[in-house]
Amino acid sequence: MRGDYQQLVDEISAALGAPATLEDRDFGLIAFGAHEGDDDEVMDPVRTRSILQRRSSAAVRAWFEAFGIARARTALRIPPDPAAGVFKGRICLPVRHRGIVHGYVWLLDDGHLTDLELGGRGAPADPRIAQAMETAARIGALLADEARAGSELGDLLRELLASQPAGRAATAAALHEALRDTLRFTPGVPLTVVAVLPWDTSDTDVAPLPSLPGLLAACALPAGSPAPPAEGADEADNAPQHGNGHQGRSGAGGRPSSAAVPALAALVRLRSAGALTPAHAVAEHLLRSPRAGAAPAEGRVSRGASRGHPSPLRPGAAGIGVGTTELTDLPATWREALDAARAARAEPRLGPITQWDALGPYRMLTALPGTAPDPAVGPLLSPAHAELARTAEVFLDCAGQASRTAQALGIHRQTLYYRLGRVEKLTGLDLADGEHRLLLHMALKAARL
Repeated sequence: MRGDYQQLVDEISAALGAPATLEDRDFGLIAFGAHEGDDDEVMDPVRTRSILQRRSSAAVRAWFEAFGIARARTALRIPPDPAAGVFKGRICLPVRHRGIVHGYVWLLDDGHLTDLELGGRGAPADPRIAQAMETAARIGALLADEARAGSELGDLLRELLASQPAGRAATAAALHEALRDTLRFTPGVPLTVVAVLPWDTSDTDVAPLPSLPGLLAACALPAGSPAPPAEGADEADNAPQHGNGHQGRSGAGGRPSSAAVPALAALVRLRSAGALTPAHAVAEHLLRSPRAGAAPAEGRVSRGASRGHPSPLRPGAAGIGVGTTELTDLPATWREALDAARAARAEPRLGPITQWDALGPYRMLTALPGTAPDPAVGPLLSPAHAELARTAEVFLDCAGQASRTAQALGIHRQTLYYRLGRVEKLTGLDLADGEHRLLLHMALKAARL
């Protein structure tokens, strides 16, 4: 299907004698025509970045959408704006099918298209524009078919990831059949799940995903949805025990639930078991989407930050689960990916993308139930004691070594000792006691998840 898009874009380029690109409605690059000549000014920075990064930035998207391209039903002319990096004017052909816009064809105007009549307001369009719009309509039909197939796969993936053990085999079989019919999927191929947290689901009309190597299906799920219970276990006994098993309400102590924050689950085909490079590539691309990192206000700051903790959550992060060859294992892989994304948002050293098997102690911390912090540590998490909380965490990260801690914080050792004394007085914990240190360290880390 990608070849069909390229052929149609080349048709438009040939008809109008101008280099064309095709982007989906999220401004993800699908195909582009050849740019002839050695002159660097044939393209401007916006076009160059779109081709090299396969996506335009959120700022570029907002700039172009301000011209009404999402509402347009005929070709639009976009003037140049060097301040925005748009050195050349453009003609935008909205790509629609049955009234829904699925993407845009962009034509760079080097001056020879300036007098071309685009149509509208009673004036007939130039025959070349009319021909290009007909081709754009054919592209729209292809994109609509692809979106429909992707939506069906996404629905089946969502059903599987949220399934209970009793019906999991049947749901996995239905997903396998759909993948086989749509993408010629064969059994035994290694798979993994990428979680992007948070993910904006407010625009339900947008075809959700770009076409990326290895990306099979995707769906949005609540980040706080209960984990499926283990085989043979009571659902009521299992659901609250997972770190993401929030019940859709505030936990004890008034901690806000994350159940309403949506995340994206992306099913990725791997080249071989354990080789997660395709998953990293998909995660990097999805994090550049304008939907990544967009969530309700309560989902943008960690629970620790709401109590004055100095480390707010990242705008968006991605986690990758351990690979598997069994579709029935995907719910567990999804939990791993989601836990990795939660940890990546909370811990800067993990980076915006991390694998579950690289989380270290966060593999245990993300599995803790979403309850209020330990009573001894709770007072330390108040806004008034943010500096003390950070001092204690850095001290514990440095294995209790005062010189390393003071250097990391940029303070004098006497200042460090004074703060640690206040921490002990506030919490009632003895920082010379290993178990007390463990409790404090775990509580401070968990507060940022």
